[in-house]
Amino acid sequence: MSHHPNLFARSRRDFLRRSGCGFGSLALSALCSANTATKVSPLAPKAPHHAARAKRVIFLWMQGGPSHMDLFDYKPRLVKEGGNKFPIALPKNYEAPGIGRNLLMSPISTFSRQGKAELLMSDLLPHLGKMSQELCILNGMQADSEAHAPAVRQLHTGHTVMVRPSIGSWVTYGLGTENQNLPGFVTVCPQVSGDGGTTQLFSNAFLPAIYQGTPIGEAGNAKEAQIRYLQDKAITAKMQRSQVDLIQSMNQRYLQDLETDQNMEGMIESFEIAFRMQAEAPSLLDLSQESAATLALYGVGEKDTDNFGRQCLLARRMVEAGVRFVQITDGGWDHHGQIRKGLPQRCKAIDRPIAGLLADLRARGLLDDTLLIWSGEFGRTPFEQDLSEGKAPASERGREHNPKGFTAWMAGAGIRGGITHGMTDEYGWEAVEGKTHIHDLHATVLHLLGIDHERLTYRYMGRDFRLTDVFGNVVKDILS
Repeated sequence: MSHHPNLFARSRRDFLRRSGCGFGSLALSALCSANTATKVSPLAPKAPHHAARAKRVIFLWMQGGPSHMDLFDYKPRLVKEGGNKFPIALPKNYEAPGIGRNLLMSPISTFSRQGKAELLMSDLLPHLGKMSQELCILNGMQADSEAHAPAVRQLHTGHTVMVRPSIGSWVTYGLGTENQNLPGFVTVCPQVSGDGGTTQLFSNAFLPAIYQGTPIGEAGNAKEAQIRYLQDKAITAKMQRSQVDLIQSMNQRYLQDLETDQNMEGMIESFEIAFRMQAEAPSLLDLSQESAATLALYGVGEKDTDNFGRQCLLARRMVEAGVRFVQITDGGWDHHGQIRKGLPQRCKAIDRPIAGLLADLRARGLLDDTLLIWSGEFGRTPFEQDLSEGKAPASERGREHNPKGFTAWMAGAGIRGGITHGMTDEYGWEAVEGKTHIHDLHATVLHLLGIDHERLTYRYMGRDFRLTDVFGNVVKDILS
């Protein structure tokens, strides 16, 4: 994997040693590109292939796999037949612990027609329901793997096995970014442990290192989300400028000797934006500048919603400042057990913050050219999972992974709001209409950004790679 040094995770002294410079007292900063008089920044804005509807993206990843038939995909037969044997034959090679009885589980929540669009949604999402006119609910989603790690990789990179660039890296590679003082791709409080939760999810892989995602903060702790090692108050900005220029000149000479070295190129690209970020990034991350009304809109300061509310508010501030692609993560959606307790908790944590984000973007005139995507790596099964094989009470049972049919939603730039597209069968087991594969989702996102997914390629190891590989169709029915 191509991978440039990242000062958010390394000390200044270590980074200096990696650059071949023995000046241990020199101050450093954090991530991006060498800016010489003769070289255009690789993050400079680039022309799209066609007229774009979206300028920027916020990707809301629900790590673990939300249960679609409990949230967006109402199934009357599940209500009536809960406890009965699942009537569809499972594949002979289908194995999962705790599903031996294959008993249907009724939805754990009630549904109602919500908001101006009167979309049928779970009552666990009352705030989001009020914004139904903005949502395009995709009930025919499909992925290729039932296991977290490959499914997560596919959602983020388009591929289940090979290490490939993440979608955020592809977008910034194709379009650059609007603010040269900030990274083009930021991931807020990423999951960096557990199944599929690795740096691959915001990796540049074989793309130039400058397009790697910049992680800010740690999972579950948005309140402390800061950029590490961004400033050194011991010396003046003028002295820092001189030091960075010295290091850059040494690195450039070294690169000339090597002729090509992606790690060194990434290091060189990192210093200049790192220096520029010192002026803009600290205030960007300072939520105390927001009004009390805005903080309340996102649920900041309240126990259940504070963490994710802060992530959503940071995402709004970043796209408003010109960051091209922002990813935020909420963990804990892997409900193999105790779904009746766990799912309402997760819904309460995200419902108000996401509704606040939509309302805030709309009020600021940003939703017309900002694309929002909400998805897990897959959905859940219509039959229950009981890891005790029938011994656990109903309150402790959950649902197994299901990539055959699940729900994502999109909103904002170029999307037809207030509609439901696609459909699973009567039990929510498999998509049967309006099938939207992860490749199709990626193709549609790139299309809205003005990118032809078949033309956005990168030559590597003798072939042209792309996010959608040899697959993907733009889902034209959901475009406004």
